[in-house]
Amino acid sequence: MPGGDHGSMRGCSCASASAASAGFLDLGVTIAFHSPTTMLCTLYHAGKAFNMEGHACHVPATNYAWLCFRAESSMLHLEDPECEEGGSPPCESVFSLNAEKILSQAKLFVEQKRFPFAVDDQEMNEELAIGYVLIGNGLNDEAIKHFSVLLQGDPELVSAIYGRGIAYRKKSLQEAIETFKEALKLKADFIDAYKSLGQAYRELGDFDLAMESFQKALMLNPNHIQSLQLRGMMLYHHGSLQEAIGNFKRCLQLEPYNEVCQYMKGLSHVAMGQFYEGIKAQTKVMLNDPLLGQKASSEYLKVKYLREYSRYLHSHLDIPVVEYNVDQDLPGNFKNHWAKNLPFLIEDYEEQPGLQPHIKDVLPQNFESYNTEVQKLICTADHLGALTQYDTSSFLPNLRIHRAMGMATIEVMQAMQRTWSNSKVRVNGKTRQMQWRDMFDIAVKWRRIADPDQPVLWLDQMPARSLSRGFNNHINLIRGQIINIRYFEYFDSILKFIKERILAYHRTHNPRGLVEVRQALENVNQVEDLLPIMKQFNSKTRDGFTVNSKVPSLKDPDKEYDGFTITITGDRVGNMLFSVETQTTEERTQQYQSEIESLYKDLTAKGKALMLSTELGDADAVCNLILSLVYYFCNLMPLSRGSSVVAYSAVMGALMASGKEVVGRIPPGKLVDFEALTTPSPDRFSKIAKSWMNLKSLPGWYQSLPSVAETFPTTRTMIEVLNTDSSPHCPKKS
Repeated sequence: MPGGDHGSMRGCSCASASAASAGFLDLGVTIAFHSPTTMLCTLYHAGKAFNMEGHACHVPATNYAWLCFRAESSMLHLEDPECEEGGSPPCESVFSLNAEKILSQAKLFVEQKRFPFAVDDQEMNEELAIGYVLIGNGLNDEAIKHFSVLLQGDPELVSAIYGRGIAYRKKSLQEAIETFKEALKLKADFIDAYKSLGQAYRELGDFDLAMESFQKALMLNPNHIQSLQLRGMMLYHHGSLQEAIGNFKRCLQLEPYNEVCQYMKGLSHVAMGQFYEGIKAQTKVMLNDPLLGQKASSEYLKVKYLREYSRYLHSHLDIPVVEYNVDQDLPGNFKNHWAKNLPFLIEDYEEQPGLQPHIKDVLPQNFESYNTEVQKLICTADHLGALTQYDTSSFLPNLRIHRAMGMATIEVMQAMQRTWSNSKVRVNGKTRQMQWRDMFDIAVKWRRIADPDQPVLWLDQMPARSLSRGFNNHINLIRGQIINIRYFEYFDSILKFIKERILAYHRTHNPRGLVEVRQALENVNQVEDLLPIMKQFNSKTRDGFTVNSKVPSLKDPDKEYDGFTITITGDRVGNMLFSVETQTTEERTQQYQSEIESLYKDLTAKGKALMLSTELGDADAVCNLILSLVYYFCNLMPLSRGSSVVAYSAVMGALMASGKEVVGRIPPGKLVDFEALTTPSPDRFSKIAKSWMNLKSLPGWYQSLPSVAETFPTTRTMIEVLNTDSSPHCPKKS
């Protein structure tokens, strides 16, 4: 789903430091070459675990953007308690591991029985353990080669097959799946293999096959905690919250101090409006302070934010949503820390009021309790929300998000039609003309309530001090030997863009060597091959370089805005960081908002004219304006989370207001926000988006749907409809 949950949103001074470094060349075609100092800054962040909706911290249990092994068995945990990132002494790079240290760790693995299916041969056990040590140190390619050599000698060495499958999960999910299946052919009662197979299917986005694999693991051992935990987390992210709670409860019966299950249980209860049970579970996590010298879990770091936000939601359950504003109500430092996933160390913070006994929890709502018109509204929302689903690896269909964003789409349609008919809207307790932010805020409201774990906040509403420093939406595409498969479809187009920028640079500054550079680039077929070429032709490259994109202005054709920054650092294949980020500075935000404001003003005028016109050209002009507006919104990335799905549901709603229905699905491998980021102009983006959407004339019955804003005016009514099971009642559409 376009959850916009693609990049770590974090405050970082490193990007600006590298831009200001002596090695940075601002030459129109902007290529920055890293000095050793800026490399340290980049690699400090590269060495942390980044998640796509976490930030420079542990990868949260509720996020699967990186194909991590958080829930794999303890055999893979090789953290050095004496090593703290950025501390002294510095953490040892996995590439500095010597044979002696690997063998030492392997012997420890054998002694502690930290890998499955040891054999009678002690030497072979050490060889197997070496493979698992390599995985634990991030050397997956080396682990695959090592296990493959062992399997040449004994093709039925189950532990080697399973280890190779784990290593493949960082590189190729399909290879991992086939490898786990191979292990299960030899060992049909291999519980961990079923669990890992389920997790691989989950990361692939295949809910049914993942459920089947977790079920088989639990049939072999109903008390297998990791399978219960992983299945519960998958059910939560599929939108099946009640079923998820059942798994977390069972997990906690077996292991009462399991922080992941406790946190997820509390989160699931709060998402369903069961605040008393939810906050009770959250408090248990809060009380589980880490021991002296022990690293706090991501659940412990996040739970205070969730508890405070849960209290806020509870106190506003029955207040009309149009009468208050989350971004204005929550304290600035709270939002800033929450969005950056920082420890909850906020000076002079005043806690949200505790649960008030007169405000009751949200009660279950049956589909049949709604009248037929509202039932049709719910089914329509389910259908429209499903059109926002991404068909690419690691995006699991979330039925709760589907309904929320379907409701957002219909509400945007209704609000835009009222605006184009000269009606005013109620926003933040005031009645006024609808503005561009109000349109997107409708989608923000629904995205927020669908998953309270994720801070969907406007970055320009952060404290002025934080905004002046800038926020970065950061996405790691390759980190070491880990490939972020969500974006694999875009690797070639980004590589082509980098090549074009390099040639443009040499065309201006090294015309004599241009032919040689072009010939060298023709042989580059993957990003990893760029580093040696850059070092060959520019001594300033050293350990890495950056390339910046530009976004053309429609408002002022002579202007260009900063787009995204591509960073490639490292010294060899397998020790590389390939990342993309956008910097949300105050100046950049003002530039993009000015562009969006201009487009929205034009859209409102043409929308009003469209209400009185039957000319096809007018509808096409409105369509292009809507898609251009979203192009700039996605390039701005104005939200801490969810920019993509917010943008797409808003564009679908606005198009429906103009009389166009979206019937096409987003093509496999494609992502709305990344398509906007990597497309050079709004016109080109509009053509691409229209080819996806397969726009048709909007059926007349949409106009008779009940008002979403009036039917679900409060947080309570919104949660009620998101909790309602419509599966036996709504017709399934292909």
